Amino acid sequence: MAETKTTESTPKKKSFFKGLKAEFGRIIWPEKDAIWKESAAVIVVSVVLALVIAGMDFLIQIGLDAIL
Repeated sequence: MAETKTTESTPKKKSFFKGLKAEFGRIIWPEKDAIWKESAAVIVVSVVLALVIAGMDFLIQIGLDAIL
């Protein structure tokens, strides 16, 4: 049978969490104003797109009803 070798170079859990904490310290979080503006833009675009799709669906339904 084949033997598997274990390596000692695997990182320990403590060093992983220390690295994770260091990475979280480097994150640049957006300001509240930017979050509100971007969220509002996403909501407005989503509503407008939903209205466009609903309008197209309504027109296609009327067209198909006229044909059939």
